[in-house]
Amino acid sequence: MNIYKLLSVFILFFASFVVSAQSIKAGAAAVDMTPPLKMKFALGGYGDRMSKPAEGIHDRIWAKAVVLQKGDKKYAVITMDVLALPPNVKPELIERVAPDGWSEDNVMILASHSHASFDMTALNDQNHLGSPQIGIFQPELLEHVLKVLEEVMTEAGKDLQPVKIGTGSEIVEGMNRNRRGDLDVDRNLTVTRVDLMNGKPLAVLVNWTAHPTFMSEDDMWVSGGWPGYMQRELQQCIGNGVIALYCNGAEGDQSAIGPSGVKSHYERAEIYGRALAIKASEVYHKIKLQKDVEFDYAFNEVALPERKVHPLFMETGGKEYNLTPEVLDAILNVMSPEATSVGAVKIGDMLMVGAPGELAAGLGLQIKSELKAKGIKYPVIGGLANEWISYILSAEQYNNGAGYESSVSFYGETLGEVIVKGMLDTAKPLTEK
Repeated sequence: MNIYKLLSVFILFFASFVVSAQSIKAGAAAVDMTPPLKMKFALGGYGDRMSKPAEGIHDRIWAKAVVLQKGDKKYAVITMDVLALPPNVKPELIERVAPDGWSEDNVMILASHSHASFDMTALNDQNHLGSPQIGIFQPELLEHVLKVLEEVMTEAGKDLQPVKIGTGSEIVEGMNRNRRGDLDVDRNLTVTRVDLMNGKPLAVLVNWTAHPTFMSEDDMWVSGGWPGYMQRELQQCIGNGVIALYCNGAEGDQSAIGPSGVKSHYERAEIYGRALAIKASEVYHKIKLQKDVEFDYAFNEVALPERKVHPLFMETGGKEYNLTPEVLDAILNVMSPEATSVGAVKIGDMLMVGAPGELAAGLGLQIKSELKAKGIKYPVIGGLANEWISYILSAEQYNNGAGYESSVSFYGETLGEVIVKGMLDTAKPLTEK
């Protein structure tokens, strides 16, 4: 081989090495996070349960993670089959994984909002109120959850490989509704697909907006609800070891439309989850994958308005949870943060921005519309991201006393405006590249 041919080979090799070094890499993992029943943990979502311990395990609940890296930037998207998280969980997790390069900025934790999983207030280390209506802190449950989250992040980040990524979306009719009777309904089913370069599926992230509330306060067996069924069915549909993750959207006033004529709540959840998985599979198989995609993230702290009790709280949320005004004041002072944070991540044509609580669908659709106007093809609301601060409503919804949702909004009529601005401000730099 002469010197010119040798030089050409070297140039081609070096060029391919540079491209490979800068291409996006990913890893994924899933860890069973079902606590042992002997822990006597409470199920969350309904005050009428009065912190009674789970009586059995109907189906197991999971923590899952996708870790993405491009150059010196990396990001972890974690999903959990749980109701929500209190403000202390993410900072305590970050303290444990910080030596591996993780910080508040590059991790987003997304709760599915299952009402048949463990109670979020049982994880709150500031919860020393001892109130069975709102939940009782269990240090051993918090430790269990933190260990699982640390494990799933570690496993997902072990062996990052070059991947191809794509996103698709479709409008799905007849599967969700606005439970307040308002016009705002988010019917976008958005699916992000991550494959290894050899075509083997690695992970799929599904975003769909609806409360997982088929189970009632009388159902005392652990379950991931319809999101759990959806993820399992989707993994079966795709096969080949794929890990399916789910994140909710702006579900503050969105309910799932379940099958009629089915008495078992667990069976209703299963039928619904399987039906949604089929829809997601159809979107999945239409997605066009790209080898080199945009990847970046952003993070901001957001100061919250003054904490206050809604005038109608005692008629709705207070009645359900059997709380006195004095207990509620203590809850707000001890358990409701004065500030929150908002994260956003852009992966190819998809931009997901987190909402730190239960955002009303109208506000979520407003954010999506503004992001689309800025050129984002697939905007996604990551509901219940990192922590639950309360329901997040528009001023009109708050002042009109929109049922249960307005009474469990703990920061007054301006909270929706503050959070929407925080979400758009956080996402803004990701729309300008």
